[in-house]
Amino acid sequence: MVQFRSLSLGLSLLGVLVVSGCVGTEGSKTVSGDGGDATQSKLKVGIVFDKGGLGDKSFNDSAWRGVERAQTELGIELLKVESKSDSDYESNVRTMAEEGSQLVIAVGLGMDQAVSAVAPDFPDTKFAIVDGDAKGDNVLNLKFKEEEGSFLVGYLAGLMTESGKVGFVGGMEIPLIKKFEAGYHAGVATANPNAAMLPVKYVGSWDDVDKGKANASVLFAEGADIVYHAAGRTGLGVIRAAKDSGKFAIGVDSDQDDIEPGTVLTSMVKRVDEAVFKTIQQVKDGKFEAGAILYSLKDNGVGTSELRFTKDKIGPEKLAKLDEVKAKIVSGEIVVPASTAELDTFLKALKAGS
Repeated sequence: MVQFRSLSLGLSLLGVLVVSGCVGTEGSKTVSGDGGDATQSKLKVGIVFDKGGLGDKSFNDSAWRGVERAQTELGIELLKVESKSDSDYESNVRTMAEEGSQLVIAVGLGMDQAVSAVAPDFPDTKFAIVDGDAKGDNVLNLKFKEEEGSFLVGYLAGLMTESGKVGFVGGMEIPLIKKFEAGYHAGVATANPNAAMLPVKYVGSWDDVDKGKANASVLFAEGADIVYHAAGRTGLGVIRAAKDSGKFAIGVDSDQDDIEPGTVLTSMVKRVDEAVFKTIQQVKDGKFEAGAILYSLKDNGVGTSELRFTKDKIGPEKLAKLDEVKAKIVSGEIVVPASTAELDTFLKALKAGS
């Protein structure tokens, strides 16, 4: 059985630039290095992005901030590769290992099989995967309690909705995204038992912005005035639909508030950047342990954005209520559901207690 370890996360601001130079191209992937004069003392880290790629303003970009920080603060040598399709995953992970990376980081649960297949062939290489359940004695799975952060943004949506209708757009209908959905729905219902959760939309893609916009537009047309997305790059379409409709979107993974300031009510921030940085630091310090680490609200692994553009719209009373419910989650007074079955139980208990 996988043992979870909880790690406290820092909240430092990241603003580091990396100059990258191409060192090799193979098929649909490009392997890039840091362009510096690497020495043997440098830890060599390779990162494989999923097909959402850099520029998704979501979990790929968050992971990139983590390795950027490690390059600056820890002096690592950095290789990166962006996947064009699912079929690239295994070859990209293998290439990073073959290039001599001492740590290979795979961004996204879609690379579970790739990491599980490649890791045994490189027993002296460490592997880490974001959101993964990969197998191997040299593999670390970086996991998060997304339901807890989603509860917070759902609670805020429940406080803020004027139409009494809210929506959710997911990328793929999988257990991971069901955690976002369940937490969000529970938060909405806790804040506002009379608010209606419109039928959830699953796009079937992490990188189809147009479909994201189309699905969110349907929810807005049906009366939702707030729509939360957990859809990677696809979610950029949700934010565009909110802007066009004059309604609110809720971002995910990274702080997406500045994509459309004032339109993004808040973002459910998932600290992939800190998880990635901590993993690199562990390898550098000789403290890497295979298995899984679970990051939670208590560890600052998930939470809300800083509400830079919407505090005045929310107001101090609602912000105080948000702080109160956060404290209840951290203390264990509120146990947030992480699946459809747990959500059903939670909603029944909520209704019985009202």
